[in-house]
Amino acid sequence: MNNQRVVLASRPNGSPTLENFRLETAPIRELKDGEVLVKTLYLSLDPYMRMRMSDSDSYADPVQIGEVMFGGTVGRIVESRRDGFSAGDLVTGYTGWESFSVTADETLARLPRKMAQPSLALSLLGMPGFTAHHGLLNIGKPVPGNTVVVGAATGAVGSVVGQIAKLKGCRAVGIAGGTDKCAYAVDELGFDACLDHRSPNFASELKAACPDGIDVYFENVGGDILRAVLPLLNDFARISLCGLIAWYNGDPSAKPVLAAEVLTPLLVKRVQMQGFVIIDQYPEHHASFLRDMQGWLAEGKMKVREDIVEGIDKAPEAFIGLLEGKNFGKLVVRVASDDSR
Repeated sequence: MNNQRVVLASRPNGSPTLENFRLETAPIRELKDGEVLVKTLYLSLDPYMRMRMSDSDSYADPVQIGEVMFGGTVGRIVESRRDGFSAGDLVTGYTGWESFSVTADETLARLPRKMAQPSLALSLLGMPGFTAHHGLLNIGKPVPGNTVVVGAATGAVGSVVGQIAKLKGCRAVGIAGGTDKCAYAVDELGFDACLDHRSPNFASELKAACPDGIDVYFENVGGDILRAVLPLLNDFARISLCGLIAWYNGDPSAKPVLAAEVLTPLLVKRVQMQGFVIIDQYPEHHASFLRDMQGWLAEGKMKVREDIVEGIDKAPEAFIGLLEGKNFGKLVVRVASDDSR
């Protein structure tokens, strides 16, 4: 039995290209004690993966040249030599961009064997949902009546941020790329407003959508969106600094955002801004997240849209599109069908 895997062929200079990835086929080795063989069913594609393609300082080790690309997955155990895991178990973990994984991954966790929608473990019930929950509630600390603004509002994290904000009695204002995404945020997800950042009048439209200013800003993007948000922040506003996708490939803008543009309003308005990486929060906050999210799902209060790509070989192209804003909803690669259900 052979394994298909996507490895990092070279480090990108600016935006990634297909040449930075390589699809390989290799035999699957025998298991050692403490390992399992997992058949990958779904692979999550997320913006943070761009940072792991570089060798610059970051919160996580870079993927080395020739190594399998890092990523969250859902899969079925085919064979196990690890206590607590059996063949047939449905599991989630960080086994990477490959069709089969021989792994001793400590993050591996069992899911219900007959879970109706296993890909939810990569979206609402997984890292993106946890990121939205922690960043908004524990850092943004919204109270009823607050105005909450979130960039990348129809993405895997932003879409959840807006829905939680509404559940907490806030005004939810999204920012997305395109009229169709903005309509989805309002009509399907329940946002009060959503602005197209591509509009030539974006800054004035954002101001009109936030007549009482901005109390909480969930930052996923950076760039010109940050520039438009800063003047609208209220005194003692809170910023949850989650991502800066506009700058992951470098800053291509003709007019970069300057430190003085950011720091001056933060000082004058006494704004609290906190960066966070969700891997730090699992021990203390993951249980409360799961309790909340599972309850909201059961009550029909949360929605998710999945953008499904078929086949591990399509992952590089789909990931490049993600960084360009081409996906609509949570981007997932269906690597294989689940023939064990």
